[in-house]
Amino acid sequence: MAMMNRMIVANLRRRPVRSVVSILAVAIEVTLILMIVGLTNGMVNDSRNRVANIGADVVVRASSGAVVAQLNGNTLPVQLAAVFARVPGVAAVAPVAYHINGSIQTVSGVDLREFDAVSGGFRFLQGRAFTPGSHEVIVDDLQAASNHNTIGQTITLMGEPFTVVGIFEHGMGSRIFMSLDMLDRLAGSPGKAATFYIKLEPGASTAAVVAALRQLAPAETVDSIAQYLSLFTSDKISPALPIFQRVMVGIAVAIGFLVIFLSLYTTVLERTREIGILKSLGASRGYIIQAIVRESEVLAGLGVVAGAAISYGLWRALAQIYPTLTIQLTWTWVGWAAVIALGSSAIGALYPALKAASQDAISALAYE
Repeated sequence: MAMMNRMIVANLRRRPVRSVVSILAVAIEVTLILMIVGLTNGMVNDSRNRVANIGADVVVRASSGAVVAQLNGNTLPVQLAAVFARVPGVAAVAPVAYHINGSIQTVSGVDLREFDAVSGGFRFLQGRAFTPGSHEVIVDDLQAASNHNTIGQTITLMGEPFTVVGIFEHGMGSRIFMSLDMLDRLAGSPGKAATFYIKLEPGASTAAVVAALRQLAPAETVDSIAQYLSLFTSDKISPALPIFQRVMVGIAVAIGFLVIFLSLYTTVLERTREIGILKSLGASRGYIIQAIVRESEVLAGLGVVAGAAISYGLWRALAQIYPTLTIQLTWTWVGWAAVIALGSSAIGALYPALKAASQDAISALAYE
């Protein structure tokens, strides 16, 4: 065993360029897996956490089937808030309207008094809250860091200029808030909301309140916050996300498999005479196969370590450059990436190993 390990190390050192390329290929495989999965899971979990931090107990939304409320549009009458507030056990109701500004930036419109009653209020790091009906907005600290927003700065939203008057601690739903009536006017949906967040009185039965609200609004979707948050999975938010994950992981596996296969296949061809010497000294087919496969696993193991290090470096760098881009790196997925990389490397080494083991000792010794 020790002699085999020394032989493997010597072979890797003898061909440093090929060894480094193989290690980098596995590192790219691991990095692709960790970054793609980390990005998609991070986006989903970030959305779920920001909704959870609002502090509501019940959510009412349009029954369009979309999990992300802002994709529904603002279709629910704001007047429903007063109706919901009369349900026994309800302490506060906050209607929220949404507008997707640009590609993925969501702006929320809220009535500050009602939203504060549900959420407990924004935790301002700088500035103050916006004035109702004004061209003023507040942004969270990550949005401010990402876009270099400062108090008093003018930004354009929905085609009109707004003044940033406050920066609050992130984790309260959207990253940008303005007055509910102002967003409704600019979005062309006066008096409408997309979601109602409802806070219950201490000791109130969530199930009883949900049942009562469903009777009042049978055409809408009423969920406890626990039920609503359980819908925040990649396949529920967008059916394309799991497909995207699988495709990218498949590409990463293909990269690692092909590079390991080509590297070891050419290595076997170059080492034909060495393999003949080993077989003439009594090395069995199993010994030859084990040596080739173990060499692939050494390369894969080094590649996993390098890939994890690269992924961590990219995560830290992207967090500094794009604070609103949430990437979730977990040890669980580091482990899965390692298993996938080691498995694909072993499979990639299988044919070269069998080819090496099947060589005739006399023909191999005569190989030039």
